[in-house]
Amino acid sequence: MKLNMRIQDIRATTVTVPLEAPLRHANGCHWGRFVRTIVEVETDNGIVGLGEMGGGGESAEAVFRAMKSYLVGRDPARLEEMRFLIANPTASLYNNRTQVLAALEFACLDILGQAWGVPVCDILGGRLRDRVPFATYSFFRYPNPRTGRGEVRTVEQVIENIRALKQRFGFTTHKVKAGVFHPDYELEVYRAACAAFPGDSLRFDPNAVWSTEQAIRFGQGIEGLRNDYLEDPVYGLNGMRRTRQMVCVPLATNTVVVNFEQLAANALNPAVDVILLDTTFWGGIRACVKAAAVCETFQLGVAVHSSGELGIQLATMLHLGAVIPNLSFAADAHYHHLTDDIIEGGLLPYENGAIRVPDAPGLGVKLNREKLKEYSELYRRLGGYAYDQDPGRPGWTPIVPNDRWADPKDDRTPPIPY
Repeated sequence: MKLNMRIQDIRATTVTVPLEAPLRHANGCHWGRFVRTIVEVETDNGIVGLGEMGGGGESAEAVFRAMKSYLVGRDPARLEEMRFLIANPTASLYNNRTQVLAALEFACLDILGQAWGVPVCDILGGRLRDRVPFATYSFFRYPNPRTGRGEVRTVEQVIENIRALKQRFGFTTHKVKAGVFHPDYELEVYRAACAAFPGDSLRFDPNAVWSTEQAIRFGQGIEGLRNDYLEDPVYGLNGMRRTRQMVCVPLATNTVVVNFEQLAANALNPAVDVILLDTTFWGGIRACVKAAAVCETFQLGVAVHSSGELGIQLATMLHLGAVIPNLSFAADAHYHHLTDDIIEGGLLPYENGAIRVPDAPGLGVKLNREKLKEYSELYRRLGGYAYDQDPGRPGWTPIVPNDRWADPKDDRTPPIPY
């Protein structure tokens, strides 16, 4: 096979894939579906590599079309050159392409793995584990607009949802996604969840909408429970540092340490104990491997963050989890909230709370062209949605720190295009 390949074409297709129910979060809602942009990079010898980016539509597709003028004719193996070509740190002050770079890196690594006949994890140093463990990702949810089922709002519903996910997928670590209701109510929810699953580990994430004082009060209220960590209780390194000084629970982040400058600041003056590495937010799998090595040096915990993936990005998370030695915790994934996927074979299966790292060359997943067409057409019909808006509270917007909480007694079902 010809190995001196050149990039010949870049294609982008936006899709929307349904969720079991709309997922509420501190800053708004996933309105019953994910919107993702699928990227295909084709070489002059016919290999097609796959990438994925959150969000999408005409603007995202136009960005990837614009990348053709940068990358067509270039060697997909020269990934460091690509990084500076399209995401030079000074130029990026004007046009941040970190997530675009990530999607293209995924595709180029997929190409290299296929050309060399090895899975991506072998390119990155070889796997240390064949399966990556995952945590339950329990959200407050609106009911499914079609069926009226799937609501998660009350304490009892949260516990039942975690129990159902545990029975279905085998999770022994449970993440409670919150920041929707008043911290006092969510403290009641979390304590009840910890009591309901005494042998399991739990973690809590209010998406950085609390004040430092609220975070300290909540953090002190969960000391003594079987906590993995308290994730992003406040926004900003100094707020996290103040919280950490007063709370005996490890703090984690995927918002205030998402690049090497912030990682250096955290190493010099620790504010966060666990860094949640996201293959999109950091600009690719390779950047996450580098960051994990820094965390290993400074003995910081590492986990894998989820930004709402379909099967292509999930594969990048699996290859990352396979190669980093200091994967201290189960990874996060939105994946089990999906009803379908755009890869051949459908949704990748969980086995005892873990997903097997693909063995096939490259990322190890292939596009299902019929599904790609189906969910591209669904996107064109429904369009995007306002991730940072709550369909149940028209006109609402959160502030930071927030004092505009949803009412846990409000059981209305908002109209959501589905």
